[in-house]
Amino acid sequence: MAESAQYEELVRQFSAFGAVKREMNRLMTSDCPSGSAAVLTVLGRHGDMRMSRLAELLSVDMSVTSRHVTHLAERGWIERSPDPADKRSRILRLTPAGETRLDELFRRTTQLLAERLGDWSDEEVDDLTRLMARLRDSFGDPRTVPRQASPSLERTTRTPAST
Repeated sequence: MAESAQYEELVRQFSAFGAVKREMNRLMTSDCPSGSAAVLTVLGRHGDMRMSRLAELLSVDMSVTSRHVTHLAERGWIERSPDPADKRSRILRLTPAGETRLDELFRRTTQLLAERLGDWSDEEVDDLTRLMARLRDSFGDPRTVPRQASPSLERTTRTPAST
């Protein structure tokens, strides 16, 4: 088990990591801020879902999720259709325009990471990825729960922005 000084240094590193997230968020266009990009990313990765599941995966309140969904629907990047199992609920899904936007965000984020980590070895990038996933798991990240949608919609490698 790590010592107190190691956890203190980890806290300092988490605080400093904000600069990395801010730079990644600057990649987002004004019509697609980081919260909206996170919604697109979750839908791209996990497939069609109810808003309640989306809020759970984003770990945000339903009112915040609703604002992001409205923003994206107004731009034609997602659609909301009645849930056949419960007409009061809506199923959210990416539109072709939303998939195009997600692809663009993914490309831009991947390019930034490739530039900033260009002097890292493949092993170091793999280690970082593995350790970040393990850290999320330690906090019970709901995004690690397998999705229930069709496997044909899965995009496990697309994770732009702050998702």
